[in-house]
Amino acid sequence: MKLLKTSLLSAVIAASASLSISASANLLVNGSFEENEVAPNSWQVFNSSGVSGWDGSNIEIWNSYNDIDAADGSNFVELNAHPASDAPFSLMQTFNTVIGQFYEFSFSYRARSNDSESFQFMLGSVNEIIDDHTTGSWSSYTGGFVADDVTSTVSFTPITTGTIGNFLDNVVVEAVPEPGTLALLGLGLVGLGAARRRRA
Repeated sequence: MKLLKTSLLSAVIAASASLSISASANLLVNGSFEENEVAPNSWQVFNSSGVSGWDGSNIEIWNSYNDIDAADGSNFVELNAHPASDAPFSLMQTFNTVIGQFYEFSFSYRARSNDSESFQFMLGSVNEIIDDHTTGSWSSYTGGFVADDVTSTVSFTPITTGTIGNFLDNVVVEAVPEPGTLALLGLGLVGLGAARRRRA
């Protein structure tokens, strides 16, 4: 009996760990903009086709320029960069989703020149104006959504005009097990164990 309980507990723990690992993987490609090489204390403009994972306008990537360090890794982007003439002035990425699945997201943002900088963030049913960032430190935005299509698109579009402002970094989207999934799994395993005992 004790051995059976121990085995069931081990199975629940292993299954929980497996679900946690799968849920913690970032579904976005290059969410921290680290795949482009930029010399320290400098910045460089890339066509979006040259930045893995991302579409939209040209993308200006910084690496510790003006003594501003990234929120994650070495690189981050300035959203108000140099928009291409044939592309919208925004940054976006489309990724695969499962209809009805719940997803959590987060990203870091910071003002460059003044605290009135702002941008629009869209993902699934979320449509927010982000206007509370400051020049002195990185802020974080977190939330969640339920996918209603087999693909979803995350996008950032400046509201502040001009080509200065709105730093962005560490954009993450993760699939999250529905509340109670782990509990149901545990109950199922315990029930399986009880059935085996009854048969014995």
